[in-house]
Amino acid sequence: MRSDIEIAQAVQPLPIEDVAAKLGLSAEDISHYGKFKAKVDYRLLQRLADRPEAKLVLVTAINPTPAGEGKTTTTVGLGDAFARLGHKAIITLREPSLGPVFGVKGGAAGGGYAQVIPMEDINLHFTGDFHAIGAANNLLAAMLDNHIYHGNTLNIDPRRIIWRRAMDMNDRQLRNIVDGLGGKANGFPREDGFDITVASEVMAVFCLSKDLMDLRERLSNIIAAYTYAGEPVTAGQLKAHGAMTALLKDAFNPNLVQTLEGTPAFIHGGPFANIAHGCNSLMATQLALKLGDVVVTEAGFGADLGAEKFFDIKCRAGNLKPNAVVLVASVRALKHHGGCSKDSLSKENLEMLERGMENLVQHMDNIQTVYRQPVVVAINRFPTDTEQELAMVVEVCRGRNVQVSVSEVFAKGGEGALELAGMVMKAMKPDGGNHPVYDSELPLADKIRTIASNIYGAQGVVFEKNVEKQLEDYAAMGYGHLPVCMAKTQYSLSDDPALLGRPRDFSIKVRQVRLCAGAGFVVALTGEIMTMPGLPKIPTAEKIDVDADGRISGLF
Repeated sequence: MRSDIEIAQAVQPLPIEDVAAKLGLSAEDISHYGKFKAKVDYRLLQRLADRPEAKLVLVTAINPTPAGEGKTTTTVGLGDAFARLGHKAIITLREPSLGPVFGVKGGAAGGGYAQVIPMEDINLHFTGDFHAIGAANNLLAAMLDNHIYHGNTLNIDPRRIIWRRAMDMNDRQLRNIVDGLGGKANGFPREDGFDITVASEVMAVFCLSKDLMDLRERLSNIIAAYTYAGEPVTAGQLKAHGAMTALLKDAFNPNLVQTLEGTPAFIHGGPFANIAHGCNSLMATQLALKLGDVVVTEAGFGADLGAEKFFDIKCRAGNLKPNAVVLVASVRALKHHGGCSKDSLSKENLEMLERGMENLVQHMDNIQTVYRQPVVVAINRFPTDTEQELAMVVEVCRGRNVQVSVSEVFAKGGEGALELAGMVMKAMKPDGGNHPVYDSELPLADKIRTIASNIYGAQGVVFEKNVEKQLEDYAAMGYGHLPVCMAKTQYSLSDDPALLGRPRDFSIKVRQVRLCAGAGFVVALTGEIMTMPGLPKIPTAEKIDVDADGRISGLF
C-alpha cells in the first residue's frame, strides 16, 4: 500500500493559475509561490461584497484517538465529491503546525486519495505564514523587555509579564525558562517561557481579523503585562502593533492550493482547537463564500472543542451562518471509547463498539439540540471495519433520525463521498443560521458552566483559587461580554483524557484563565492542558528524510 506522500507525489498538479481560474480569479488577483501555490489578495473581498454567499458546511468529529480519525481527509473528499456533482466547491482548512508534523499525529493535508497538494510544502514551511506569526509574537516580547531595559516609563511590573515567546515546534524544554542572565547588559533576569506558535494570541488574532486594519487594531489591544498599579499594558502602548502588522501583511493573504482532483482549497492560519479556537482564518472562509457555491470547512478535534468554538467564537466574529454539519466517526474510535485496547482495535468487537456509541450519540445530540444544526454522520471507513460493525453504527444513527453514510474517501477520493455529499445537500438549511451555546451578556463564569453542562455533560465546574475573582476583574475591565475559549483535552468529553465514551458524574476543573483582549476571548485552561507540547518517545521526525534530488520521504 502506498503512503500518503507517495500518492501525492504521483499526481501532476494543475498550474495554480488554472486552479485560480476555476474561481474566476485573474493573474492580478494572485501572487505565485512557485508553480502550485499562490496567495490571493484579501482586498478582493471588498470587490465581491455584493455577491451572494455560498452554502457553508462544517466538518467536525467525535472525540478522536491520538492518531486522529480522518476529519481532514473527509473534508477534502467531501469537497471533491461536491465538485464531481457539478458544484463550484471550495475547501477551507488550517495550516499544519510543525509540532504535530514532527511529533505523533501527522500533518493536516488529508490522507490517501483525499489530500491537498503539494502536501510536502503544506506540511512543512508552506508560504511562511507561521514564521511571520512567530516573528510578530517575538517582536512584541523583545520590545516589551527592551522597554523595561531602557527606563520602563510605563512602570511595568516584571513579575506580571504575561506575554511569552513562541516557536512552531514541540519543545518541552522551553516551557519554563529563566532569561536575561549574564549581567546588566543582557536585561533583567526573570522567569519566562515559550508557547507553540499555534497557541499564540497572535495566531488567534490573525485568524479572526476581518481585514488588515482590523488585524492592526486587534494586535494593538493585546495585553502583554501589567503595571505595578495593576493596569494592563498593551502592544499599542508599547508601539509594537504597527511593526507586527507589517510582518503579517503578506501572510494575511489566504493561500490557494488544490486537492488531488484539482478542487480549489484555501489553507490559511492554524490555531490548535484544544488550546485556541481551532479554525482556519475568517478571511479565507469569507473569501471562499464569495467565490464558490459550496464551502466545506473543518474545526479541530471533536465537536466538543472545535465545533463549539466555531459556533461561539468564529461565527460570532464573522456573522457566519452555516447550513449543515458533517460529524465524522470511525469504528475504531468508537471501539476505543468502549474500552477496547489499542492493539485490538482492528478486530471485530460489537460489545465494545456498542458501548462506545454513547460518544457519538452525545455529539449528535449536541449538534441537533444545542447548536440546532442539521447533521449527517460520515463513517470514515477503515480496511479492518466489518460489515456488522458498520451496520451497527448505521442503525444507531438512523434510530435517532440522523442521515449516515459510509465514507470511503481515503481509498476512492471524491467518488467515495458522493452519497455523503447528496445527503448533505438535502439536509442543508436553505438560509443557514448560528445558535451560540450561550448569550454574550452571560457572566464569564456562567459561560464556562454552560459549556461544561450543555456540551460536555458535566455536573458542574470547579474553579481553583482566585479564578472566579479574575473573571470578575476581566468583567470590571470591560471584557465580560467576550466569548470563552475552553482549553481542554481532545480525547474526552471531560477534562480527563482517561474518561472515554460518554462520562457521567464528573466536574470540569478550571485551574487558570487568560484574557486575550486582541483575539477577543477569554481562555479557560482545564485539566493538564499545556500550551507547549512535547515530542513523543519516537517522534515522526525520525522517519523523515530527503534524497539527492530533494525528494522528501517518510512524511506520512
